[in-house]
Amino acid sequence: MESAEIRRRWLRFFEERGHTVVPSASLVADDPTLLLVPAGMVPFKPYFLSEVKPPFSRATSVQKCVRTPDIEEVGKTTRHGTFFQMCGNFSFGDYFKEGAISYAWELLTTPVAEGGYGLEPEKLWITVYQDDDEAEAIWRDKIGVPAERIQRLGKADNFWSMGVPGPCGPCSEINYDRGPAYGEEGGPAVNGERYMEIWNLVFMQYERGAGSGKDDFPILGDLPNQNIDTGLGLERLATILQGVDNLFEIDTSRMILDRAAQLTGHTYGAEEKSDVSLRVVADHIRTSVMLVADGVTPGNEGRGYVLRRILRRAIRNMRLLGATEPVAKVLADVTIDAMGPQYPELFTEKTRIEAVIVGEEASFLETLRSGTTLLDTAVAETKSAGSAVITGAKAFQLHDTYGFPIDLTLEMAAEQGLSVDEDGFRSLMKEQRDRAKADAKAKKHGHADVSAYREVADRSGATVFTGYTDSHGEATVVGLLVDGVSAPAAHEGDDVELVLDRTPFYAEGGGQLADQGRIRLDSGAVVEVRDVQAPVPGVVVHKGRVVVGEVVLGAQAFTQIDLDRRRAIARAHSATHLTHQALRDALGPTAAQAGSENAPGRFRFDFGSPNAVPGSVLVDVEQKINDVLTRELEVTAEVMTMDQARKSGAIAMFGEKYGDAVRVVTIGDFSKELCGGTHVGNTAQLGLVKLLGEASIGAGVRRVEALVGADAYRFLAKEHTVVAQLTELVKGRPEELPEKISGMLAKLKDAEKEIERFRAEKVLALASGLAAGAEDVNGVSVVAARVADGTGADDLRKLVLDVRARLGSRPAVVAAFTVANDRPVTVIATNEDARSRGVKAGELVRVAAKTLGGGGGGKDDVAQGGGTNPAAVDEAIAAVRGLVAERAS
Repeated sequence: MESAEIRRRWLRFFEERGHTVVPSASLVADDPTLLLVPAGMVPFKPYFLSEVKPPFSRATSVQKCVRTPDIEEVGKTTRHGTFFQMCGNFSFGDYFKEGAISYAWELLTTPVAEGGYGLEPEKLWITVYQDDDEAEAIWRDKIGVPAERIQRLGKADNFWSMGVPGPCGPCSEINYDRGPAYGEEGGPAVNGERYMEIWNLVFMQYERGAGSGKDDFPILGDLPNQNIDTGLGLERLATILQGVDNLFEIDTSRMILDRAAQLTGHTYGAEEKSDVSLRVVADHIRTSVMLVADGVTPGNEGRGYVLRRILRRAIRNMRLLGATEPVAKVLADVTIDAMGPQYPELFTEKTRIEAVIVGEEASFLETLRSGTTLLDTAVAETKSAGSAVITGAKAFQLHDTYGFPIDLTLEMAAEQGLSVDEDGFRSLMKEQRDRAKADAKAKKHGHADVSAYREVADRSGATVFTGYTDSHGEATVVGLLVDGVSAPAAHEGDDVELVLDRTPFYAEGGGQLADQGRIRLDSGAVVEVRDVQAPVPGVVVHKGRVVVGEVVLGAQAFTQIDLDRRRAIARAHSATHLTHQALRDALGPTAAQAGSENAPGRFRFDFGSPNAVPGSVLVDVEQKINDVLTRELEVTAEVMTMDQARKSGAIAMFGEKYGDAVRVVTIGDFSKELCGGTHVGNTAQLGLVKLLGEASIGAGVRRVEALVGADAYRFLAKEHTVVAQLTELVKGRPEELPEKISGMLAKLKDAEKEIERFRAEKVLALASGLAAGAEDVNGVSVVAARVADGTGADDLRKLVLDVRARLGSRPAVVAAFTVANDRPVTVIATNEDARSRGVKAGELVRVAAKTLGGGGGGKDDVAQGGGTNPAAVDEAIAAVRGLVAERAS
């Protein structure tokens, strides 16, 4: 049975039994604690935590998931993979243990011809929690599973929680006996390889307290509503139904694996080492394609780094298998063919997915070329020093300066029998990241525990947003936090977080910056609002400072946003929509939105494009946008279902999570997008849009920055002034400026070349004198001297090579030193006869540079170094002479 059919049968089975089919959420988690969705229940978390009331009592889904903690084990075992699909059925206060168990058994054992999966009942083994008599009785007495095929396991194996205080409960797992070929008998308690877990039923019935680990926490009591969360691994079931050995050999993975084998000339199953690499490629390419499809782009932080790491591991394994040409496009295409029947959007987004993956491959191949050489040098230096550990500083330099990922450094070092000082590397990385993370966290959530916001939501309900139509209004203070803790009152000078029952303040989201303004209380107190966030669904938090009086919980308030700021942001947001559509018209649907920021009077817009956008295209895009402004198109917003929005042609942003009801913003006949932000009423209100330019911000992603309205006018006015000044200086008309300035720059460049020629001639004029003054050191002609300060490194190198040539065939060493910008520099060269006597330039430079307080290196014939201590030049010259004498003796 194909994977796509397994998926279809699952959804049809539960839909026929009253479950609402919920489409898979994006892999980009709508949860600040997660980078990516790691489990099927994650999209339903707000319902299980009672943050949001579920719109259904029963639901089912096939959720895309990514997990990477055991990425190094992928390919080496039959169980570890990074991308998988979790089939789930969920009950919110509806059916409980007996219903969940009955559904699972029915679907698994119903014959294929009747719509089930057709598994043999006698091959199914059950585990239950050690104290769950109820579940065991249902399996034994209601379903008819023999007692000998039901095993009890402890809290670490058969008890579920989210790892934090909240809902929890016992589990019951269904395992399939794959037979004696996979190990000893005895059930899943004895052999997890033979008895493969395929379906986990979680019975959420308790509330847990704080604690660590899987089993070290107290049970506080029963939940008010009992819930069901189950998960069946689609890939695991496919392994059984397709009669293959592991998840890499099922239909969707095997297509990729076979193509990788074909590209590299290998046969899967012939040799374990190449099999591991082929499995890594099949898994990682599939994961990469699914991540890119959901809007993730390669980067050095967060989920972007997860994608970069996975994709680069796949590419490197292809190189290890013998691939010499780029392969990413071919592998991406076969992955889309494999997964497309389950996720048709892959076919729609094929061009964009290819562009991102091919761009990252090209970038990585360049990194491999430069980084591998540097790593080889680090390995050689480590071994020559008698160490088995590459320093954290060297690993950090490879990562930070040359873009060489740490995981690759670890893998390649291990292949050479070395380890890496990971603690040192992590420490340096931590120093670099801490401040940015602290700033971002403080901005988004302040210092409050999220539970404090949940308490407000539970007590007072969701905040009603009135800002689409109102800029001010009356409200009640329903939540007050000081220093992240709920408080009954706050005083003048306190930094506070206010939650109101209704508000016109827009909370930052969807690329739009938050509103600012003032909240006046009936007591006369005033709060200056600087930021607005929505840390949990439905709760709008106003962050600011009490500037007058005392704020108390329950007080009546009058809200007033900064209307000028709001209008400027609305103009920017509407301009972003126009820019998006104009770019899609110019570049095609691959120019999909990948992020944005709408600020007062300006915006930035990120979009997919494998190449730079030509200047002429940007000019056309800008003209098209401004033409739309003159058409005075109405801007309208309408709430509709997601299906209605799709049918209307509305564009959705990758990675965004949308509910059943969505807001569609339409700009005349030009643009239609899903958007929760604020906008102008008519395009004429924008006035003017000026694109400042575009640049790359990552593989396959470009960024346009622009000004809107008065900010655009001021920019053009300033440019006009600059142009007027230039025309006065060059004595020409504005249209002549490019030609005249180009001519001036050409003359300047010629003059600089002439100056450089004179300087080089002056330096080389020293060559004959230096050669004539060579001294004999144990049979080696040595020239070691300091030349004029300010001499450039290139000129110094030319001088050294010229002097070496003048010394003829006798053993010779030339070492020249100079000081430029208060830093000493040296270039040292040796000829073949000197090297045959053990005198090498690289070694001499290291000694000289160490004396100068720095470092250096190079080849045996020519090397260069430098330092920080100009006063040590004479000492360095002496050190060079001393080492020559030692080596030539």
